[in-house]
Amino acid sequence: MGTWDIGPFDNDSAADFAGDLDDAKPEEREALIRGVLTRTVDATGWLSEAGEAVAAAALIAAQCPGGAPIDTPYGPEEPMPAFPDDLRMLADTALARIISDQAGAASTWVDPEDGKQWRANLNRLRVVLAPPPPSIPLFDVER
Repeated sequence: MGTWDIGPFDNDSAADFAGDLDDAKPEEREALIRGVLTRTVDATGWLSEAGEAVAAAALIAAQCPGGAPIDTPYGPEEPMPAFPDDLRMLADTALARIISDQAGAASTWVDPEDGKQWRANLNRLRVVLAPPPPSIPLFDVER
């Protein structure tokens, strides 16, 4: 995998995934996103689609409150559908799996500081993806 920077689309596999999303029919894009995230969560051993899963998570996070838009020439050019809320949890789980993979993508950086920055970016995505806690009153005040 060729990696040239720490952004979610700054590697060959993620850029190719963006092209696959652009080539897909609009109604097929959610299934492509869901598929790569599910395969990453369910994978045993090497996470072969980690780059694609990070890109998918970034696309979902871009639609969440506080999410950053995808502003890179390597990302998809076609619009993404509105993603259902259940993809937020799936994306967060996939990112947690990728971050915890000590022998995976973060270990391949020549400069260890780049790996740390990349992990920090994934953690920022996870913060955005985390659904807000339900607002439950701490106590009921009667007047």
